[in-house]
Amino acid sequence: MSDARILLRLAGLLCLAPTLAWAQPQVLPGMTGSDIDTLVSGTRSAFNVPGVAVGIVKDGKVIFSRGYGQRRAGESATVDEMTRFAIGSNTKAFTTAALSILVHQNKLQWSDPVWQHMPEFALSDPYLTRAFIVTDLLTHHSGMGQGAGDLMLFSRSRFTRSEVVDRLQYMPFTGGFREKYAYNNLLYVTAGKLVEDISHVSWEHFVQRNILDAAGMKACTTSPAKPKSGENRATGHSLDNGKAVPVAWEFLPAVAPAGGIECSLSGMESWVQMLLAHGVSNGHSVLAADQIDEMWAPHALLPLADSAHLTNTHFRAYGLGWFTEDFYGARRVWHTGTIQNMVSYVSFLPEKNVGIVILTNQDDHHATYTLATALSAAAMGHNETDWLAYFRKEAQDNQKAAAARDKADGPGSKARPFIALPASEMTEYTGTYHDRWRGDAVITQDSKGLRFVFGQADDLGGTLRALPHDLFVVQWDNRSRDGGDDSYAQFHRDMSGHIASISMAVVTSDFSFDVQDLNLKRVSH
Repeated sequence: MSDARILLRLAGLLCLAPTLAWAQPQVLPGMTGSDIDTLVSGTRSAFNVPGVAVGIVKDGKVIFSRGYGQRRAGESATVDEMTRFAIGSNTKAFTTAALSILVHQNKLQWSDPVWQHMPEFALSDPYLTRAFIVTDLLTHHSGMGQGAGDLMLFSRSRFTRSEVVDRLQYMPFTGGFREKYAYNNLLYVTAGKLVEDISHVSWEHFVQRNILDAAGMKACTTSPAKPKSGENRATGHSLDNGKAVPVAWEFLPAVAPAGGIECSLSGMESWVQMLLAHGVSNGHSVLAADQIDEMWAPHALLPLADSAHLTNTHFRAYGLGWFTEDFYGARRVWHTGTIQNMVSYVSFLPEKNVGIVILTNQDDHHATYTLATALSAAAMGHNETDWLAYFRKEAQDNQKAAAARDKADGPGSKARPFIALPASEMTEYTGTYHDRWRGDAVITQDSKGLRFVFGQADDLGGTLRALPHDLFVVQWDNRSRDGGDDSYAQFHRDMSGHIASISMAVVTSDFSFDVQDLNLKRVSH
């Protein structure tokens, strides 16, 4: 070979060297670590999310684990894989896992009537009390309304777990038994109480010892305490005119089996590894493989998401603490969680042996849906859809529709203006009103008008704004924590013309503040 040809080959190799040196390995098909960084950066910017943690497990190994942004907006402390987030309803999978352990130990069967293990269990329909089996606590198709009982669980409620279970007997049924999906936290609290009654230890102790600790889940707890200065914990945020504003921490023990766990990205990755390994962690069995199959099996059908045509999805269902669907021709198992203004998302593609964890500290679901859907799609080899653009447009369309609706005919609009009531007329509405499951609500009058305050909660109240025909709107003092929306309060008169009761409804379709189930009867003036 001539010297000239040797020099030409060397020159060619030198030209290729930068490409070879800097080529990044793909974390998922068609997606490198830098691609994920770019996706997260765009998502944080689009939805004003201060902090995010992203983890990906493949074939039993953590192949990507990274924190982004701030634990608390405006502060320098950054999110890493050990930062603890509230995971909300992803806790439900731990409650069903706890029950699965008891099933595996032959202390319980999924088909057992609940009352056999919990004699105090009673529903408003005696037949349903006898017919209700353990899986009915977990599948969201009991016949109760969407979000039934949430007023006992959130908004700084002081109800105990036992009180919540006792008041099940007063909850109305709005649909047929096992007929229609309607998300329910109340029955998961009941499932947690069932774990306690059978195991003779608290739900917190059982889940911590038998699942979190057994699976080696670092920086995860069933019993969160008030954050201390310097702790590696995320703070939840709400949006105020597009700006992320920190929200005060609160923890409500009664709701823990439905949404109380706090966990780090590292800990959630261990959870995902254990489930993908058929219940085995570090060589020992945490959950039985057949019980994981049962939890991931479809039990209650759901409507398809608007994006179903993009992911080739034909069915969607709820299992036992998990959603399941077909996704680009394979099965996907997933769940979201929202509490304390934080959102979590866990997604499995069992046939690809892939699991994904997303944790954020701002309560816009579009951010977690963007990340989880884009990463899940990439794991399936599909990168043709710009999921950030899709969910950003969906969020913008929702905001525009809500603004247009409020401007057109929302309470306080030109079409439906609030009216000023004389002080002498306001007294007609004051007094104590009682609902059998929620308890008392008190309406008082002060110099600014009428106030509506629930009992058995810390400062859960709002101002009443009048509309014609004995209709009011309760403008809650803290909408970021108290349901995210105002509520209608319709006063009803008896045959003598005196105010006798109140019925309520949320102003929009948000279900997390279940005032629609209230039947408040006046008990004193």
